[in-house]
Amino acid sequence: MMRLTIRDAIATVLVLAIGVPYVGYLVNGEMPFVKDPRGMSAVGLVLGAVAWLVLRTGNARDRVGRGEAVGATVSMVLGLSALVFAEAAAADVLLAVFMASILLVFAFEVADHAGLVRAHAGPGVHG
Repeated sequence: MMRLTIRDAIATVLVLAIGVPYVGYLVNGEMPFVKDPRGMSAVGLVLGAVAWLVLRTGNARDRVGRGEAVGATVSMVLGLSALVFAEAAAADVLLAVFMASILLVFAFEVADHAGLVRAHAGPGVHG
C-alpha cells in the first residue's frame, strides 16, 4: 500500500479549484471569471489538465496507467465538447458530464496511488 504524496494534495487542490466555481456556477448562474458554460468548461479543461499532469508526473509505480489515460482522454473529449457546444441546448448537461468525469478520473488516480486499485497481470505476466 502506497502513501499519498504532495502531488496528490496539489491535484486535490486543483480539482477543488474546479469544483468550487462549478457549484457556485450552478447556484448563481455565474462566478468571477466564469460567466457561462464555455468559461466553466475552459476552467475545467485547464485545471483538470494541470491536475492530471501533477498526478502522472513521476509516478513510476502506477498500476493501471492505460485505463487511467483512456479515462482522462474521454474526460478531455467531453470537456472539449462542452466548450464547443457551450451555446447548444445541451450545454449544461455536457458540462455536468464533463465535471463528473474529472471527479471520476481524479478519484481513480488517487485510489491507485493509495494502493486501493488492483490491476490484474496481463497475458504472460505472472505476479
